[in-house]
Amino acid sequence: MIKGIYEAHLPVSNLRNSIEFYEKLGLKLAWSDESTAFFWIEEGMSWLGLWEGSECETKYHPSLRHIAFRVSYEDLKESLNWLHSLQIKAVPFGSNESIAPFVRPHQGNASVYFIDPDGNSLELICHIIVPNI
Repeated sequence: MIKGIYEAHLPVSNLRNSIEFYEKLGLKLAWSDESTAFFWIEEGMSWLGLWEGSECETKYHPSLRHIAFRVSYEDLKESLNWLHSLQIKAVPFGSNESIAPFVRPHQGNASVYFIDPDGNSLELICHIIVPNI
């Protein structure tokens, strides 16, 4: 029945600035109007909607303003250099101080975090196999 997530949405304060930011990440603009833009993550499979409005002032909480993009293990290893080349700062996860990929051995994934111009939390995540320790 359920095959995946088709769309997710984030609030933004300035649609034009946000369009530039998400295009810089390599997402393809599918369509936009004066207050909304949709970007393909995987064309025909999943997209991200940006909605300009005061909702972007809602205090951050991961259940409200967070998106995780699936990447390959190889891409995650290069993600800090890639973000730096785009002049985007990686940020630590939670109470960590390091921006290095955050490994969750019991969940089998690793992530790098950064934020968009409105403080929405963005994550690059990949599946990893962690050997038994």
